[in-house]
Amino acid sequence: MYSRRPAPSTPPAHDPVAVPARTGAVLAVVSVVLVVLVAVSWAPLVSFDRTVADRLHHWAVTEPGLTRVNRVLTDWVWDPWAMRGLIAAAAAWLWWRGERLPALWVAVTSAVGTFVQQGLKSAVGRERPQWPDPVDSAHYAAFPSGHAMTAMVTCGLLLWLLRRHGVDGRLWHWSVTAAVVSVAGVGLTRLYLGVHWPSDVLGGWLMGACLVALSAAAYERVVLSRKR
Repeated sequence: MYSRRPAPSTPPAHDPVAVPARTGAVLAVVSVVLVVLVAVSWAPLVSFDRTVADRLHHWAVTEPGLTRVNRVLTDWVWDPWAMRGLIAAAAAWLWWRGERLPALWVAVTSAVGTFVQQGLKSAVGRERPQWPDPVDSAHYAAFPSGHAMTAMVTCGLLLWLLRRHGVDGRLWHWSVTAAVVSVAGVGLTRLYLGVHWPSDVLGGWLMGACLVALSAAAYERVVLSRKR
């Protein structure tokens, strides 16, 4: 007797709230673990940080030309204020287009990122690397790296906006490449110049990505609630 095969199940549609929310939750847990390890000066982490920092600093001292390039990149191209300027420009463009909610959303998210990083710097109070022959200097506490976190928040928000506006194809690939190079590059410059420990940069990346994911999830929830 002939029996009909069951129709293939339709894959569930992408959930614009659940995916970033879960991603943000995982990143939040990892970030908290890292904060605790840094706060208690966990010996293996301290040893790793010191080993990497020593090697990079020796390289920076012996390669002044490359050091100058890194200073230009960190002080001008990937400076936190340059990153915030990109967010301000994106917010202004959205506002001009009449997209008031996303304009305010990205501006507030960027501001929250600055508040979080400064609050953690004060709370953790980690000292920056100290060198007898420094090639650069920086202020405030070390953890997390403000440059790394600001770059991650900025690039993450800009990619999120591009995706929401339907950007794909070659422009999307170039945008992702630019974001990856910027986020990775600014972290490496801070390490190379000896003003941060590796875990400072990692913390900035994790917390920045966490903030963007949770912000995107919250925005999509607000949009969905408005449609109901």
